[in-house]
Amino acid sequence: MTAERVTADFWFDPACPWAWMTSRWMVEVEKVRPVDVRWHVMSLAVLNEHRIDEVPEQFREFLRVDAWKSVRVCIAAGKEFGDEAVGRLYAALGTRFHNQGLPQNRDTMLAALEEAGLPARLADAADTDAYDADLRVSHKEGIDKVGEDVGTPVIAVPGPEGTEVAFFGPVVTPAPKGEAAARLWDGTLLVASTPGFYEIKRTRTQGPVFD
Repeated sequence: MTAERVTADFWFDPACPWAWMTSRWMVEVEKVRPVDVRWHVMSLAVLNEHRIDEVPEQFREFLRVDAWKSVRVCIAAGKEFGDEAVGRLYAALGTRFHNQGLPQNRDTMLAALEEAGLPARLADAADTDAYDADLRVSHKEGIDKVGEDVGTPVIAVPGPEGTEVAFFGPVVTPAPKGEAAARLWDGTLLVASTPGFYEIKRTRTQGPVFD
């Protein structure tokens, strides 16, 4: 068990259902271990913009247009109100996008902003590139820790001797709760403490389970 309070940095794209699963696990971890999550934005649109022709056709238009919108709103919220506000907004967006299956449009974002206690004017960021430079900086900060051949989420956790170790994932569904969440966290710290550890993976046989 983690004895001292630590910080876990978490990079997400609110459109990604797998990042949402992992984020709900981390929210649970905060309840059962002395961990504080610091929320950051990464972007599937930025990640895939140089390889868009390799993406399945049904996702290309989303990545070119709509995938930019919610990440821009999250970046705008973070610039003005800080990481904690980003976490509140992500919770409100993710619940609507994934648990409720609502469209990723302005109306949904306005409702999420209201729930998160943030001003409705932040929704205007969705349709401007004014925050794209900040988005790219945040995205690069996360992706530089793990490399280009991953997706979202990225988490950075304490490693050996005061270092930081970052991973893609863990990819899990449904999100573990209670002691199961604690055990997965403890295991994450264990592999992070192992020099030279890079990857554990198996083929997914189940889609995201939202509960």
